[in-house]
Amino acid sequence: MEYKEVKEALEKFGEAVINSAKINLQKNDMAKGSLYKSLKSDLTIEQNAFLLDFLMEDYGMFQDAGVWGAKPSLATTKRHKGKQKGRSTNSIFTGANGIKNRFSYTSKMPPMQPLMKWAKMKNIRFRDEKGRFQKGNYRSIAFWIQKSIFAQGLKPTLFFSKAFRKEFKKLPSEILEAFKIDVERQLILGIKK
Repeated sequence: MEYKEVKEALEKFGEAVINSAKINLQKNDMAKGSLYKSLKSDLTIEQNAFLLDFLMEDYGMFQDAGVWGAKPSLATTKRHKGKQKGRSTNSIFTGANGIKNRFSYTSKMPPMQPLMKWAKMKNIRFRDEKGRFQKGNYRSIAFWIQKSIFAQGLKPTLFFSKAFRKEFKKLPSEILEAFKIDVERQLILGIKK
């Protein structure tokens, strides 16, 4: 049997997840980078199976889930009126499914080259206490960003996880309806392959 309606429903689901993830990246001011451009879905149909893959840059999973820093006590979070040291493992680094984050920095620092490109793209510069630009190149800026990320980690954005959950809630009824239409066409209308 050919499952044309099911295929279309799954393709729409994949597109909806990608579009929602891109909107989430825009909200996080990440819409200009290679991660945004790399988001795609790919549906493969095999005998009696539909395989839906979501593709993105490798670092996308780290942006989504966050990364625990080597020295998380150096991280700061806003709570109530003031700032407190340390990140709560129950809020920031527990994933959408309640599982503690599996990514962490231990000995290897994040790569410097992408941080240099990012600092240059955002025109990030060193400043003195009066707010004036100081000497320093993008390599030295990237070094300090690299050290900060290594020590404090990355806060999860959940740009993909939230998009997937949101669209997945709609999926079962849409797939069931599409499957019903395909079966009716095959049996009642007698449409041949």
